[in-house]
Parts: sequence; structure tokens; C-alpha cells
Amino acid sequence: MKILAFVSLFACIALSFPLFDFAPDWPFNAFSLLHGNGHQDRLLKLGPDEYRLASEQEKLNLKRANKRFIDMTEQISIDVAVEQGLVAKPSHSLWQKLFFIGSKQIDTLKKPIPVYNYPKKTQYSSEVKNLYNSIDIDGVRDNLSNFTSFYTRYYKTESGAESAAWLFDQLSNLIAPFKEIKIEKIHHKGWDQFSIIVSIPGEVKDKVVVGAHQDSANLILPNIMRAPGADDDGSGTVTTLESLRIILEAYRTGTYKPHNTLEFHWYSAEEGGLLGSIDVYSRYASAKEVVVGMLQQDMTGYTQGSIDAGVEPHFGLIEDYTSVELNSFIKLIIETYNSIPYHSSECGYACSDHASALENGYPSSFLIESEMKYSNKYIHSVMDTIDRIDFEHVREHVKLTVAFAYELSLAKKLH
Repeated sequence: MKILAFVSLFACIALSFPLFDFAPDWPFNAFSLLHGNGHQDRLLKLGPDEYRLASEQEKLNLKRANKRFIDMTEQISIDVAVEQGLVAKPSHSLWQKLFFIGSKQIDTLKKPIPVYNYPKKTQYSSEVKNLYNSIDIDGVRDNLSNFTSFYTRYYKTESGAESAAWLFDQLSNLIAPFKEIKIEKIHHKGWDQFSIIVSIPGEVKDKVVVGAHQDSANLILPNIMRAPGADDDGSGTVTTLESLRIILEAYRTGTYKPHNTLEFHWYSAEEGGLLGSIDVYSRYASAKEVVVGMLQQDMTGYTQGSIDAGVEPHFGLIEDYTSVELNSFIKLIIETYNSIPYHSSECGYACSDHASALENGYPSSFLIESEMKYSNKYIHSVMDTIDRIDFEHVREHVKLTVAFAYELSLAKKLH
């Protein structure tokens, strides 16, 4: 009872001060009861050649410290990781729980990233710009209002599964008139929140993918505390949703039919270490699917950080751990279709779901609302709310997403 009373008191305090991390940064504390056991039974990849074992509590501590990783547990068993020298044999002693497990370089798991012949100039400027008249910012705002009304979209919670069901219903209604367009729930092992894929078939099976993650997290007590996630990544979710709606309008009128298959993805469990997207792209790699380009939209609506710094509103084009060639194509799209520029930025290894595509040998890019240093500091708290969203900035992300999807899905002779 004393523990429960303490946790209740802590939660009340944390609600008033959501940006602070009150949980002790060591594995054995009362809060570990809320996040899973203390066993180091998760295999994390923190860099191209850096692996470690971790508990669920240690994963949360890494997230709080803004240390990015991919949870590879379902892709590489711990036994195989030990056998191949990625990590030392796990031990449940206190001392090994307190320190990093060693890692070493290994080449056998790396997958080469193919280089495609992306267009050097845009081909459909008038068609794409005509579509911009259909952007419905009021509808985008309504969708985000509904999406943030779920108490939390944390992937392990009941409301996280309910938010995925709500999103699936919206998408199902959009594609209902088109029998050839498919929607799929991707169920994952260990949690109920599913990922969603909408696929518009092309003349060839090569895929162009636009993605966002649908989950949210409050890093103080993710299973308990509210996480509206308006910007992270509610904004990317509704940006991608609106982009699909606009593309479908062109598809309905017969003015657009893709050459490459065009897919829209909404990933579960990004906040758990890219769990949903690494599952999706591992399945694609196993099935020898071809993805010629993937664009991630994670946080598309916050401009106040730039404004406060006296910097023009802009896109943040992430240029580390992304495809150089695909980034060049995105720069062309921005210069042709957008009224704001891009600024180059970096976010480190595995900072969003594009890393899962790259990990499996697929060229990917990540576009965020600004340079990382100006991006939303209220994420992962109760303060990531819709009133902080600049919907005209979201409009620019929609314009870019529509243009990227339209131009690249119609591009031929990419190989």
C-alpha cells in the first residue's frame, strides 16, 4: 500500500511538472513494476555496429536521455547475438545491470543500400499544384483533435490500441470506393496496437512509401500518464492521412495512376524502439520486396522554436543516417513545390522509423518540422498539445508529401 500511495503521489506531482524526469536512473526502483521486469531480455541497436542488452526499464531510461535505438529483439535472437559476438552472454547480476554490455563490429548483418536513378527534375508540376487546392486544413485540425483525445497512444495501453482502431476506421472510409486499394493491419508480437498499411497498386510492384508513427509516450510513466502526442507524432499521422486523401481524389478522377506501387504506412510502437516499423521492413526484406524510396514524417507542426530564435520557418532535412540520393530528390521537391526552404540537420542513429527501412536495405529519408535544435521541446509530456501546432506549417508538409508521393510513384527506369 505504501508503494501504491507513493506512486500515486509521484504521478500527481509529475502531472504538474511534466518536463522533468523524476524516476531514478537505475534499474531497481518502484517504477520498474510499471514498465516490466529488470531482466536484460531486449537486444538494442544503438549505432551501425553498437549493440547492447537492456531491460524495459533501461530502454525507458535511454529514451529519457534522448539516446536513440532500434529494438531488434524480434529480428535477432539474443542467442544468435551472443553467438555472433554482438553482445556478451547475458547475466542477471546487479553489476551487469548497471553497466553497458560490450559490443563489437560485425559485418554479416549489414545490408547494402541500392542507389536508384531518381528524377533530376520534376515532371508533374501543374498536376500536383492543382491538387493543393484540395488541402482541407480544417479537416486536418479535426482529425488531430480526435487523435489527441485518446488519453495516451502508448503502444502497450488499451487506449493505444483504440487509437489505432480509430485511425483504421478513418482510412477504411477513405478507400471504401476503391476495391483495388488495400488496407492491412500489421499485428505485432507482444502488444495490441497494430501498424497500418494502405497500398495503391501500380504497374510494377516496386514500392514508394510515405510513413509516420501513430503512438505517443509520456516518458515519466508511459503506462499511466496522459500523452496527447499532438506533434509527436499526431502531426505526422494527420499529414500523411491528408496526403492520402488528396492523392485518392486524383486517383478517383483518373488523372493519376501510379507506375510504382504507392504505400502509406502508420507504424505502431516507434516510442518502444521502432518496434512496429522494424517488424514491417524485416518482413519486406524476407519477402524480397523492393522499396525504391521511403519518406518519414515525424513531427510536422511546431514552428515556435524557430520563431523564438529569429529563424525563418523551414523544414529540417535530416542528413545523417539517411539516403544521400533520396535526400537530393527531396531537395528538388521542396525547391519546386514549397514556399519554405529546408535546413540541413542531424538527429543521430535510429531517431525515427526511416531507420528501420535503412536497416533492411531500403533508401529512406526523414523530414521534420525544423532543425532539431528548434524542434518541439514539449514532446513526451502532457504538454504536447494541439494548441502548439502551426497548421500552416502542416500544410507545407502535406504539399511536400503529396509531391513526393506523386512524382516518385510515377517515375520509371529507377533501376
